[in-house]
Amino acid sequence: MFQLDRTLTYRLHLLHKVTDLESQRAYASGAGLSMSDARCLTAVGTFAPLSVNDLAQKANLNKGQASRAAQSLVEQGLVLKAASPTDGRGVVLTLTAAGDAAWRRAMAVVEQRNHEIFGVLSPVEREQLSALFDRLIAQAQANDHNAQGLDSVVDEE
Repeated sequence: MFQLDRTLTYRLHLLHKVTDLESQRAYASGAGLSMSDARCLTAVGTFAPLSVNDLAQKANLNKGQASRAAQSLVEQGLVLKAASPTDGRGVVLTLTAAGDAAWRRAMAVVEQRNHEIFGVLSPVEREQLSALFDRLIAQAQANDHNAQGLDSVVDEE
């Protein structure tokens, strides 16, 4: 019989839910940031310069969430928002000096949380899980692109 609680999607959601609460606490105490601000700060610090759309993708947020978090980080003096040199209407986000220090604290939280969550696995198991996640993500993205392609075909009819 099919068991919902043994499905990958159910268990991924459960792991996400269980780990997010502690991650929220860790970001607040270790970096002085909310979860969404920390996610955006770590993305900007790792992938800068970023547009808001790029930030949304890298931080796994929708554009509205990314825009609000970016503005919060700008208001905190952690991120600089400048006009895009390639898009007259766009902006690029980069870290300020204070943002770089906060990014280092947030990345330490990320490293610690990853150790706490995945430390139960051996190094070989972590490598295997990482490779499996890469394959699953690639497949999900391919399916998403295929679905988007179908949407455009339907829209054209």
